Amino acid sequence: MKFVWVALLIIILGFAIGIYLYPSMPEVMASHWNASGNVDGYMPKFWALFLMPIINLALLGLFYVIPKIDPLKHNIKKFKGYYERFVLLVMGFLLYLYLVATSWSLGARFNFIFVLMPALAVLFFYVGVLLEKTKRNWFIGIRTPWTMSSDKVWKKTHDIGGKLFKIYAVLLLLSLLLPNTDYVFIFVIIVPIIVIVIALFAYSYYEYKKIAKNKRKRKSKNKRR
Repeated sequence: MKFVWVALLIIILGFAIGIYLYPSMPEVMASHWNASGNVDGYMPKFWALFLMPIINLALLGLFYVIPKIDPLKHNIKKFKGYYERFVLLVMGFLLYLYLVATSWSLGARFNFIFVLMPALAVLFFYVGVLLEKTKRNWFIGIRTPWTMSSDKVWKKTHDIGGKLFKIYAVLLLLSLLLPNTDYVFIFVIIVPIIVIVIALFAYSYYEYKKIAKNKRKRKSKNKRR
């Protein structure tokens, strides 16, 4: 239950900040930044201040229920600690974005992409750690028809996936050395994640077919004997 109490503390902190800042905030607050790191979206201050805590509350409910309703819940128990730390990291990441957005409305000025990258890098690096620890289940991990059909395919795909996401996290940090343009956002954040998803989908199919082929060979050898 320690995990739940820490998650609730993050949620309460978000609501407390919103309540404290509400009287001093403008009626309309910055809520969205474009690929260049410039503000291009606004929302009423109530939603700007309280949407994140509400989302975190909903996420806690969802993440808390998932291990209880998964048909393979016994597998989730095997990496429960990693899963709970991932949940807290996601909620902490959203709180971080919330603090960044509210600080802008308080007068701070910065490049949003620059402050976003380190947080994204930490989040995706831990995604890599989590993938390497997951066991086959219906909600968490790389779920393709082939990973869900074989524990071996699941493990091999997630081992590769974990390494790719860790490399991706390092790439995000290194991107801070590049000049800030829309292309950095597209080619450092968007393109690599698409490539990783497609590669893992294809890899799981390849491993499944390879294992199936080896099984057929062994059966053929046994028949000859």
